[in-house]
Amino acid sequence: MRTWQQRCIEAALAHFVTTPHFLCQATPGAGKTRLAAALARCLFERNQIDLVLCFAPSCQVVDGFRTTFADVLGKRLDGLVGAVGGAYTYQAMEHRDDTFWQLLDEYRVFVVFDEIHHCAGHDPLLSNAWGQQILQRIQDRAAYTLALSGTPWRSDDLAIALARYSSPEGELICDYRYGLQEAIADGVCRSPRIVLLDNQEVQLTETLETESTVKLFPSIAALLGKSPITYEDLLRHDDVIHQILGLGCERLDEIRRSKPDAAGLVVATDIEHAHQVAQSLEARGEACHVVTNRTPGAQKVINLFRHSDCRWIVAVGMISEGTDIPRLQVCCYLSRIRTELHYRQVLGRVIRRKGEYDDQAWLFMLDEPKLKGFAERIAEDLPDDLAVLNQVQLPSKTSEHDRAEKRTSHDPDYISKIETEDTGSDNTSSNHPCGISTTSSYQVSFSHHYRKILLGFI
Repeated sequence: MRTWQQRCIEAALAHFVTTPHFLCQATPGAGKTRLAAALARCLFERNQIDLVLCFAPSCQVVDGFRTTFADVLGKRLDGLVGAVGGAYTYQAMEHRDDTFWQLLDEYRVFVVFDEIHHCAGHDPLLSNAWGQQILQRIQDRAAYTLALSGTPWRSDDLAIALARYSSPEGELICDYRYGLQEAIADGVCRSPRIVLLDNQEVQLTETLETESTVKLFPSIAALLGKSPITYEDLLRHDDVIHQILGLGCERLDEIRRSKPDAAGLVVATDIEHAHQVAQSLEARGEACHVVTNRTPGAQKVINLFRHSDCRWIVAVGMISEGTDIPRLQVCCYLSRIRTELHYRQVLGRVIRRKGEYDDQAWLFMLDEPKLKGFAERIAEDLPDDLAVLNQVQLPSKTSEHDRAEKRTSHDPDYISKIETEDTGSDNTSSNHPCGISTTSSYQVSFSHHYRKILLGFI
């Protein structure tokens, strides 16, 4: 047992004397599943419960609960005869009949909710489907409940089921907190190094019929703020993929010199994008697995990767939260999702420590304003010596005068263009005098003059 887990269990047991619901916020990678199993063991030993039910957002996490609880309790959690209870997805709650829910009336049941932030609801009118099931089926019937989350908030600002909020501030009240700063200091989690990739000379060429105009932008943020190009457009740009994967591969090479089984995760935007990324990795001679919600036997692919020495796994929505693959130590964030909840959950996949000298994790991404803000907020939860935002300027290959002479779309200093077309949006097309709508096409080119911003220090 880790020290924080023991303290949390003591707090929960004391809390349960007067209140049946307990909420624990612990940073991703801290060991929440084992905490839940150990608390269940204490409740069984005290003869305070008869059964335990666990609910989680995905099949992968459910499998993790079954394995960990069986290890800690020495009994199965598969819901079959002879088991100490069962573990299910939140989605499965809607398909359980009254006989199943009657267990809560006939036995003293301890219910565990993993990543409870997925379940919205204090009021049935302001609840999602999973939150409604908790309010209607479990809230007033369970002997005790344990709600767990590494990121206890929702993007839609709805209240979390079973949670308490302060009045009038409306701040979430956690019964126990264990943050990233404490986890790093205790040696429970790796220290994250977050690298944001930017380009100091982005060229946008707009072609309208036979005319072309060229604009230069000093950064990716400027391009996104003052042009029709979207963040997702950039994620599909071959050169962006090439550059971010290059940084990830270099770091993974270095880590594997001392940790031969270390691996990397690429979080892709969709299935097509995942295969584009996989092709880029394979072109580098890198071995990789691709796993999406359409991958046959996706859980088997993940388990195979977990216990292999394959270097990379490319995922879409399959390894974002709760999935335990401790050998993951490098992540390339190429997802179009820009919420802090998702961002922190992804970071949690690479900060779970394996040993005493396993103390760093790396995340590479574009210097997009929202993501940069999330990275800076991570710094607020780091030990003081790591909460540093440094800009690392890469050496310039040519002088300003030389670059000024070369600023054309044919410049060899620019590589890998992305092309888009617009046929009717207000800010990207013009109207012909005769009323005929004209079409603009765009090309984005990056110079070789990239720069990196590093959160933390090397």
